[in-house]
Amino acid sequence: MKILIGTNNRAKTKAVITISTKYYPNAEFENKDVPSLVSNQPMSDEETRQGAINRAKHLMVENVDAEFGIGLEGGVKEIDGTMYVCNWGALVTKGGRVFSATGAGVPLPNEIAVLLKAGSELGPIMDVFTNKNDIRHDEGAIGVFTNGLVSRSDMFEHIMLLLIGQFELSKKL
Repeated sequence: MKILIGTNNRAKTKAVITISTKYYPNAEFENKDVPSLVSNQPMSDEETRQGAINRAKHLMVENVDAEFGIGLEGGVKEIDGTMYVCNWGALVTKGGRVFSATGAGVPLPNEIAVLLKAGSELGPIMDVFTNKNDIRHDEGAIGVFTNGLVSRSDMFEHIMLLLIGQFELSKKL
C-alpha cells in the first residue's frame, strides 16, 4: 500500500508514518511538497480545513497507484477575542472520497495574536518567542503552550487516528 504525504514537515510526516504503520505495516510512504492554495497563515477553521483538503486532493490527481493521500494543515482561529491554534487533516482516497478531521487547540498569548493579526505567520513568531529555529518541525506552538505535554506530531497523530478510523469504517458500510 502506498500512502502519499502532502508535506516535507518533519512533525507532520512523523505523525502520518507513526499512525499509518500501526494499521498498515507494509505501507510505503512518499512525501510531496504540494500547495495548500490558502493563505500562508490560515486564519480560521474553514481556511485551515480547506488547506488540508487541497493538499490531499492535489496528491491524488496524478497518483493512481496510491491508496490515499494525506493533507495536514495548521492554522489559527479567533473565538470571543482569543486566538487559538487550530489544525486539520484530510484523507483523500484513490476514488476521490474525502475524509476530514480536526484536533486540539490552545489559546495563544495576546502578544502573539497581535502579530498574527498584523500578517505574521505563527511559525516564525514562535521561533522568535522560543529563541529556536524551525519550531514548526518539532514541538510547534502546541508543544510550547502545553509545556511539552502535547507535541505538534502528537496533535497530528490524533488527527491521523480520526482519518484512518473514518476511512476503515467506510470500507465496512
